[in-house]
Amino acid sequence: MKNLTLIILLFLFPLFSFPNLCLAEEKAADSVTDGQKIDLSQEKYRLLFRELSKDNIYTQSELATLFKGVKIKRKVLVLMDTQWEAKPYYEYRPRFITKSVIRKARKKLKKHKDILDRIELELGVNREIIIAIWGIESRFGKSRGGFNVFQTLNTLFDAYPRRSEFFRKQLIAFLILCKENNYNPLRIKGSYAGAFGQTQFIPSSFREYAVSFDGDTRRDVFGSTPDILASIANYLKSFHWTLDTPLYIDIGLQLKGEEVQKAHSTGRKALVDYKIIQKEQSISLPIPPENRPLTIIGLEIDPKKGGGKRYVAGYPNFQAITEWNHSNRYAMAVSELAEAIK
Repeated sequence: MKNLTLIILLFLFPLFSFPNLCLAEEKAADSVTDGQKIDLSQEKYRLLFRELSKDNIYTQSELATLFKGVKIKRKVLVLMDTQWEAKPYYEYRPRFITKSVIRKARKKLKKHKDILDRIELELGVNREIIIAIWGIESRFGKSRGGFNVFQTLNTLFDAYPRRSEFFRKQLIAFLILCKENNYNPLRIKGSYAGAFGQTQFIPSSFREYAVSFDGDTRRDVFGSTPDILASIANYLKSFHWTLDTPLYIDIGLQLKGEEVQKAHSTGRKALVDYKIIQKEQSISLPIPPENRPLTIIGLEIDPKKGGGKRYVAGYPNFQAITEWNHSNRYAMAVSELAEAIK
């Protein structure tokens, strides 16, 4: 009877009368126009200004000048919903690992040997990983993004509801770091997600992890190679990087045990004792640093090459890379680029 009723309704009222039945979920970019002025009278902006003027970080006059006429950048919202990390690994990997990138990375490894020697000694992070991240993030400084970071962060705070609170925090961190480092907030360019510099740090990461490694006190991720490379290393060190220990181990084309399968389906935060993986996958694994547990990653194989997935166990150093970027595909691309460089 219910099916008959639905058929009658659809006959009387075509599908276009029921938008929730036939239209995809509205994207953030669909609700704005490019160049649309942001309404600064909103309560969320009044609260933002109150926080930024607290403790005289910014005066009300400075804020009025800075935010005057700030507008939406619609392309930022479009790109946020079409990120490369959502692509299958066989499409994602070739974007970052090419013969040209590997060749350039090896030259950088040789050119900056002395700096990397110091970093490995003082910070304990492997040089190939540092160079790989530098290459993937900004093509060794050549590609830093062309979006105005101030406009980007305002766009995401105002018009990207899903992560508005996160970008509110990034906007505050950005304006504070600009004040601390005497940067003009309106002149810094970066990515569509608000990352900037050769490290492509988001503002909160810059404030927490950027370091000076060139003998002065200024943390320069724009032009100082020692600062850039050491800042990447310092980030990974902060998430318990262990020098010269495994990144990942291949564990087969099929997951055999219930606990291993559950860890894979749960995501990057689900960890498994390496002994369980050994038993369930019938393989031998290197002992992780401090016997720490491992994560299970599935990487899509090109259908032209048989399809399915290749499964790997991610060691603590792999997990540290996923703290930089939460995508397992990103961490795998970094790991495989580092292997190719070495």
